[in-house]
Amino acid sequence: MKIAVACDHAGFPLKDEIIAAIQETGNEAIDLGTYSQEPVDYPDYAEKAGRAILQGQAERAILLCGSGVGASIAANKIKGVYACICHDTYSAHQGVEHDNMNVLCLGGRIIGGELAKELVKAFLNARFTGEERHKRRTGKIVALESHFGQLNGK
Repeated sequence: MKIAVACDHAGFPLKDEIIAAIQETGNEAIDLGTYSQEPVDYPDYAEKAGRAILQGQAERAILLCGSGVGASIAANKIKGVYACICHDTYSAHQGVEHDNMNVLCLGGRIIGGELAKELVKAFLNARFTGEERHKRRTGKIVALESHFGQLNGK
């Protein structure tokens, strides 16, 4: 599986550990930046990750910013991107299994490298269950996207 990785300057110190964890799981990391601690804006990197998924360059993505919150908010503005901030392994795998999450958001200033590696592994090893109740619920999310996109003229 190809996994896009993108971060702002606050997530940058954790990025190499995330890429290594992806590779340890046998998956391929696509590094979308940033490439230094020079200040940048997290929405730009959330857009890069979202585009990679929507254009088929990556199946999932991992986004890092200081808290993970901003990256999550920005990524969720992209139709077809389902991003969640997870700082525990249960949420990292359950978000995929039940909610079809395709973007894991992490706070580079919140968690350390070892926990980040465990979260990446939980996220990447999980698969959407496809159970009827989960398909029904995720279908309702897609309907919300469509409905409110139309209301906003999109």
